[in-house]
Parts: sequence; C-alpha cells; structure tokens
Amino acid sequence: MTPRQQNLIKESFGMVAPIADQAAIIFYDRLFELDPSLQPLFAHTDMVAQRKNLMQTLTVVVKSIDKLDTIVPAVQALGARHAGYGVTPEMFGTVGQALLDTLAVGLGDAFTTECRNAWVDAYTILSSVMIEAMEGVKTEAA
Repeated sequence: MTPRQQNLIKESFGMVAPIADQAAIIFYDRLFELDPSLQPLFAHTDMVAQRKNLMQTLTVVVKSIDKLDTIVPAVQALGARHAGYGVTPEMFGTVGQALLDTLAVGLGDAFTTECRNAWVDAYTILSSVMIEAMEGVKTEAA
C-alpha cells in the first residue's frame, strides 16, 4: 500500500470512528441484507459486544496500516478463529462489500474512488492473510 492510501484509510476511518456503533449496526444490517444465510452464524452472539469487537479490530488495523507486518500474527489468529465459526473463504467477498457499503454511507461524499480503492487494497491484503490461516486450520484438521 502506498503512503497516500494509508493516509486515506486513516483519515476516512477518523471520520467514521465518532459514529462507531452506528457504523457497526449499518455493517451488520448490510451484511445480512447481502447474504441472509450468514445471520445464523451470529445466532448465539451478543451483537452489542460483536459490534464493539468489529470497531476495535478496525481501529487496530487502521492504526497499524503503515506497518501491517506487525499485525499479521493477530490477523492469522483471527482467521483461524473464524474457521471455527464456520466462516468460508467465499464469505469474505460479502463481508468486504458490506464494509465498503458501510463506509460509503458513513463517509458520504468523502468516500471518493481513491478512498474506496485504498480500502479495497487493505481489505484484500488482510482477508488474504485470514483466508490462508483458515485454510491452514482446515489442512491441520484433515
């Protein structure tokens, strides 16, 4: 990622952070709208805590966006945990779309094409690490 992309992510997330819980509600509403079959994965989840966890995770990622290598182990662990929740690699596309849609709502006109592309690049990098870790868990279990 370029320094410009990193700054766009930091600046844009800074605009969303004040409405963190509302943004998380928008995210999960959009996720379940895009793919209702994902909702059962959260049937026994405290969604208030889940929304808080989502925003805390995004905060860590954004703060580390210029040094992603430092959070790779945590992202790998997150991927491994998601394998245990029944998440599949195919679901990451829907999650990414829900994230982009949430940012579009939360940022309005500030969610420019350049900003969107920065988020796409960051999400692609991080989701690839998570998927690789998930597949590693499945390989070990086989």
